[in-house]
Amino acid sequence: MISQLTAYSLETQTESAIELLKRLIATPSFSREEDRTALLIEEFFQHRAIPYRRVKNNIWTQNRHFDPAKPTVLLNSHHDTVKPNSSWTLDPFKPVEREGKLFGLGSNDAGGSLVSLMAAFCHFYSKKDLAYNLLLAATAEEEISGREGLEMILPDLPPISFAIVGEPTQMQLAVAEKGLLVLDCTARGKSGHAARNEGDNAIYRAIKDIEWLTNNPFPKVSPTLGPVKVSVTIINAGSQHNVVPDACAFTLDVRVTEQYTLEEVIDTIRKNIRSEVQPRSIRLKPSSIPIDHPIVQAGIALGRETYGSPTTSDQALLNCPSLKCGPGHSERSHTADEFIYLREIEQGVELYIRMLEQIL
Repeated sequence: MISQLTAYSLETQTESAIELLKRLIATPSFSREEDRTALLIEEFFQHRAIPYRRVKNNIWTQNRHFDPAKPTVLLNSHHDTVKPNSSWTLDPFKPVEREGKLFGLGSNDAGGSLVSLMAAFCHFYSKKDLAYNLLLAATAEEEISGREGLEMILPDLPPISFAIVGEPTQMQLAVAEKGLLVLDCTARGKSGHAARNEGDNAIYRAIKDIEWLTNNPFPKVSPTLGPVKVSVTIINAGSQHNVVPDACAFTLDVRVTEQYTLEEVIDTIRKNIRSEVQPRSIRLKPSSIPIDHPIVQAGIALGRETYGSPTTSDQALLNCPSLKCGPGHSERSHTADEFIYLREIEQGVELYIRMLEQIL
């Protein structure tokens, strides 16, 4: 039985997490440019004499008494950020404490989650006789769903029983997450002169397909995520006012629940519209974890609530049950003057540790 977390150790872990987060904020780490924050994470583990591995800008480590015969829990979050928008009034790379908040780019998404998970990992690192192994992965390219982030290192990791993915959820339990399909569609017609009754207008063909997509929702509804959501987000056709276009291209943003595979959604759309349908990727799958899973039940016992998340994270790349949970608020992500409350990091460190204590 793991001993209860003491107030002293919680304070120490929290201070360490906040100090690291300030250094991460001060170091630009746009997607594909995370090499300098990767060095900071390396230094964090070097200072604690914790061995680690690095491939590209991904760093991972495991608990001291790792036992291949035991199941493994993955703790994962990312250290890349989006670029700051023009509405920032503060220096996005200057960590500023004000009124209990820590301002800076990546503070909320997902620096707070990352450093809190790292602190929780360090708390358990040297403990013996754990029921699970712990594997901590600080990864790159999450913001662009890049192939040189978590996806790159998954083949090098041991089999994973389940994962906790750190993203800002107010430490509530996102037990399901929608997958993402981007479909490039092209309606084909025949060109002709607009002044005469010639041609077959591809725009009208596209409109008919879009009407079908609008009026025929997918019938199976997820109890946590609701229905599959199909949105037309881009449309383009024609080059001259007097020529009937022979092609009309439109893009679908499809948010898929665990009720369907991505392949099922693509097949259904292809069977019911006349336009050509080309998926950009089938990598970003819907994900979920059963409500009765021990880690979910541990969170519920600590007063956490469950919900389904409409946003996509690195969960989509995992082939195991996964829980999205972390300090901060999703609505602050990618906003000007991004911040996280210092108390949220303290809560994040404590709740990660207390949830894991229930299963380890």
